[in-house]
Amino acid sequence: MAVSTFAPPPAAAAVSAPAELVQHWIGGRPASGAGARLPLFNPATGAMTRQVVMGGEEDVRAAVASAQAAWHSWAETAPVRRARVLSRFLALLNEQRDALAALITGEHGKVFSDAQGEVTRGMEIVEFACGIPQLLKGDFTDQVSSGIDNWTLRQPLGVVAGITPFNFPCMVPCWMFPLAIACGNSFVLKPSERDPSASLFMARLLAQAGLPAGVFNVVQGDKAAVDALLTHPQVRAVSFVGSSAVAHYIYRRGAEAGKRVQALGGAKNHMVVMPDADLEQAVDALIGAAYGSAGERCMAISVAVLVGDSAEALMPKLAERARQLRIGNGMQPDTEMGPLISRQALERIRAYIDEGVASGAQLVVDGRRQAGTGAALTVPGHEHGFWLGATLFDRVTPQMRIYQEEIFGPVLSCVRVPDFAAAVELVNTHPLANGVACYTRDGNVAREFGRRIQVGMVGINIPIPVPMAWHGFGGWKGSLFGDTHAYGEEGVRFYTRQKSIMQRWPESTPKGAEFAMPTAK
Repeated sequence: MAVSTFAPPPAAAAVSAPAELVQHWIGGRPASGAGARLPLFNPATGAMTRQVVMGGEEDVRAAVASAQAAWHSWAETAPVRRARVLSRFLALLNEQRDALAALITGEHGKVFSDAQGEVTRGMEIVEFACGIPQLLKGDFTDQVSSGIDNWTLRQPLGVVAGITPFNFPCMVPCWMFPLAIACGNSFVLKPSERDPSASLFMARLLAQAGLPAGVFNVVQGDKAAVDALLTHPQVRAVSFVGSSAVAHYIYRRGAEAGKRVQALGGAKNHMVVMPDADLEQAVDALIGAAYGSAGERCMAISVAVLVGDSAEALMPKLAERARQLRIGNGMQPDTEMGPLISRQALERIRAYIDEGVASGAQLVVDGRRQAGTGAALTVPGHEHGFWLGATLFDRVTPQMRIYQEEIFGPVLSCVRVPDFAAAVELVNTHPLANGVACYTRDGNVAREFGRRIQVGMVGINIPIPVPMAWHGFGGWKGSLFGDTHAYGEEGVRFYTRQKSIMQRWPESTPKGAEFAMPTAK
């Protein structure tokens, strides 16, 4: 979904300017390790705002030890009491939503209203987790055989870990830890080192809500911290969201170590526009889904599949809207798209645009330039920010890198196909299968699209079909490694294991040894 968040940071060791320090959270309090300090930047200004402690194996060992020590008593806590702690946490999140959203905007760059929406979606998962007494109910069969009853229950795994990306520093961790701790596990979070402050904000709220020390821990860091989690024998399960290459690495390393793993990978989400679609609605959908959060979403639409003559009518409208997009500091209320997360991301996406032009795609809107002037894009008063405008390509072909690879930025590629069958084949051929959408007025087309498309999450006249908290999130093919989706009842199953118990009492037990396989009698 996101580009890998644990490439070795180029400037991790040399930061001299004073700044607020983002620490680990171990045993219910902040903790600083001996690792390097990585500078954190406000993407809108390019200015360094704080530093983050980069953890390693020793910090992971301390966090896991804290989690292991807290786990037994937490697992024995009644589910309804665990739910009450989460209910208090939910209330605190609601009170502090805007403060958390502003923190996210300051480190990620997304517009404030988008950050508010991210916090709200995270809160919905917490709200779902508050129903854990019902979600943990097992099955019971009376008199499964003569004098024998059989039932199942679900029990927590122990210490579990989450490794999360930069694009949703609140929502994606909330896909994991609320359900994990509601099920009776203790949790170690390794957030992105690019915008880590939300993790500590939530850790403090959990402590304020009454969560026992050690049940929730945070280790900041990069690949060193990730590898330590993957090899630690007391970490029973690992959840991950990020790029497909790293997701496959997490899945392989975790499985080799005998851990349960759900690793959500990359995306190349398509939106099919049929000739009968409401074009105004389709343009609105493409603008919001392609350029919202500067395209740094795992469910962003990055390919528009224009069927038949829809392209000729849609492209001029789409280009006009892309040029008019209001770009600026995410804390300004009229801003529609903020900056990219980092200068490295800006340079990487500019290189993709160069590649698209070199491969023969038609660059309709160049987000690198000021509209009408050709000068490099800047925002007045924020000249050092990581700015890239909406970029629009037409006549992209499946052989081009800008079509094949996840760009993770505000770049929309338009592919023209002759008919519905070609659109379905195009989508189904792509190795990434996270989300997809279809815009049409035809009910039969909508039904056939939903049935025939080989993608994990499908929207009909909905551009970003992110399931609600009780349904679960996950793609297919190269977008998911593992057997379960995130959150919802799938999440409950991931963070627990089933136990079957059969019982009978001496009064109903037959005399003498039985050497045959037991059967129902």
